[in-house]
Amino acid sequence: MHEKKVFADHLAQRIADFNFDHFYSKRNRILLHLAMWFGFSCLLFLSYVLAYHLSYQNALILTIRMTTVNAVVFYLFFYVLLPKIFSGSGFRIIFFLLVTFPICIFIWIAITYFISILYHYIGFEIPSGELKGAIKMAADQTFAQAVSPKRLISQAFIVISILSPFFFVKILFEISRLYNKTLNIQNQKAALEIQNINIEKQFLTAQLNPHFLFNTLNNLYGLSLKKDDQTPEVILNLSDIMSYTLYESSNEKVSLEKELEFIKNYIELEKMRYTADKNIQYKIASGRDLFGHFVPPLLTFTFIENAFKYGLKNNDDSFLLLEIKVENNQLFFSLENDKDKEQTQKGFGGIGITNARKRLQLLYPDKHEIHIENLETKFRVSLKIDLY
Repeated sequence: MHEKKVFADHLAQRIADFNFDHFYSKRNRILLHLAMWFGFSCLLFLSYVLAYHLSYQNALILTIRMTTVNAVVFYLFFYVLLPKIFSGSGFRIIFFLLVTFPICIFIWIAITYFISILYHYIGFEIPSGELKGAIKMAADQTFAQAVSPKRLISQAFIVISILSPFFFVKILFEISRLYNKTLNIQNQKAALEIQNINIEKQFLTAQLNPHFLFNTLNNLYGLSLKKDDQTPEVILNLSDIMSYTLYESSNEKVSLEKELEFIKNYIELEKMRYTADKNIQYKIASGRDLFGHFVPPLLTFTFIENAFKYGLKNNDDSFLLLEIKVENNQLFFSLENDKDKEQTQKGFGGIGITNARKRLQLLYPDKHEIHIENLETKFRVSLKIDLY
């Protein structure tokens, strides 16, 4: 199943990368059509010679007739009738498609009849073989006899068998071209959305630095006055965070270990702003479970920042609980915090949560599950990401 999906993704990407507009120029379009009809004519000519034992001259004349008839019906259907049919509504499209089918058969038989009259007039005839006298027989009919309902039905299968290869190739080509345009539009849209999100991420990073500097330097100042033993550790945490936001956050992906280390440092610095009665707990994976895994930087930072921004407000029951673990190549993120009741009506997280959802959808389509619960007194985020 995985190999089939990889092949399908690869095929879709190859179709998306192919430049149909550049390839299908007016010159190339004419050459392709000429090549298609030339190939058909060669096969038809050989069929007349080998199957019906006609001379080269007779086979050539009949080939010209059949190629002309098929070409007229083909171009009439795809370039005259079909554009008008698809300009209508759904029911109208179905109705006219059904009507067009017998019309095409009628036109095919009518043109064949008139060409047979022309051949008979100039004295051309099949002198021997299975098709002996076929031109005279066709020309001796009246037009009403040639296009009678009985003949339309009897000739329908012949017309379908002859025209179906051309219709199949044309339809397949148009579907591929439409699919190519659809993929290109989706890719351009996704690229634009990712670009916008990256701009927002850069803006977030720019805001992050002064935020940490302002709060952490104040805390450092207080610790230094007390000559607290935590001062070197806080300075080291701040240094790691500044390094991450300056150098790592601009990368497309970072190692999961660095991302989680950044989160730990961030939480430790934020905890300094709160008193000991605030229930701030976190459990973050470490060790071998993180080896070989990479994630986009600041992927879950919006949720954690919002937890500190809007949470820890209740005097009686303030809490922030975070757990991040990796199992079976899947990342599990669980965050829960208290909040004011007013935040339920006002909304929680605003555009930051919306952008986080959008970023996950673009970066991990069909490879993540996220559940966000904005309850009366608490906010909960559960996220699962397939890392492979």
